[in-house]
Amino acid sequence: MTSRAAVHVAAKRTEIRELPLPLLASDAGLLRVVAAGVCGSDIAYYADGSVGPRILGHENVGLVEQLGALARERWGVREGDLVALEEYLPCGHCADCRAGEYRSCLQTDNTRAGALRYGTTGIDVPPALWGGYSQYQYLHPRAVLHRVPAGVSARLAAMALPLGNGFQWAYLDGGAGPGQTVVVQGPGQQGLACVVAAKAAGAKTVIVTGLARDETRLAVAKRLGADHCVAVDRDSLPDLVAEVTGGTLADLVIDVSSGGATAVVNGGLELLRKRGTLLVAAYKHAALDGFAIDAVIRGQITLRGVRGHSFRAVEMALNLMAQHDVDLNAMATHEFALDDVDRALRLVGGERGDGAIQVSIAPWS
Repeated sequence: MTSRAAVHVAAKRTEIRELPLPLLASDAGLLRVVAAGVCGSDIAYYADGSVGPRILGHENVGLVEQLGALARERWGVREGDLVALEEYLPCGHCADCRAGEYRSCLQTDNTRAGALRYGTTGIDVPPALWGGYSQYQYLHPRAVLHRVPAGVSARLAAMALPLGNGFQWAYLDGGAGPGQTVVVQGPGQQGLACVVAAKAAGAKTVIVTGLARDETRLAVAKRLGADHCVAVDRDSLPDLVAEVTGGTLADLVIDVSSGGATAVVNGGLELLRKRGTLLVAAYKHAALDGFAIDAVIRGQITLRGVRGHSFRAVEMALNLMAQHDVDLNAMATHEFALDDVDRALRLVGGERGDGAIQVSIAPWS
């Protein structure tokens, strides 16, 4: 048997290939992929032609197709179960893994030679099926699985990781809670996930920023619970934050914007109360020339870089989905077949129109 897969073979190009299904050891398994989310990080991978052929896609949900006896016992799932699969393949025994922070395990760092990770590992590494843009995906013995709650569709569950990031950053890392004012810079998928998480944590006021061209995304933010939305190229964000807080300013600012670099980070600092927290989740790919370090000192600001999610955060995301209290389908804007992976990636990358938020691949369509 084989798996039909969209293999990334060159910069901004995939091709459909048939890859053999592996013979499974007792501690491994096989996933029949039902939905694979397209992450913003996939765009950089897609544009990089220097890396050998690989199958992208790491926000994956599917039905357990096969399990070895040891894998069945370890994961507590059975064939036919719908599960969400994390991108990480942590070692399980380092200090970070033992502390529940496997997102910091060196084995999850795909920039390290020899590290394995779903969505970035090449097909030259057996058994090749390391990404979700494929009908089947290999379940490595170190894979991290989550059972999808009853009543939650695979299409919705494909948001488990980005929504898990929202819970991780806004609540677990940022400490969002009752009575607080939270500013989310950027209305993309990750920013909207932070909105959902901050409101679920009880934040009194959530303000989302974008540009005038983000009108559709800002409208979705309102549907997800945002109290105020600001197009920063049209209206004054500092004035709004001062007005709605009575001059006390925000408790937490989360930067998930795609650009702006120094201006966005320094602007975030200006929105914070004394001893507030600024979380930076968006890579800037540049040194911050003119970074206002004195403002950090004067304000006794906590400045923290954040990335990824914990097991707990993804479970929180799935539990929220099961409650059906939030219109998460508002984020699910596009779904593509396996033959249209290039179209999906170019859409998320901004090359094929705007308005995309959560885009997924359905490999069996």
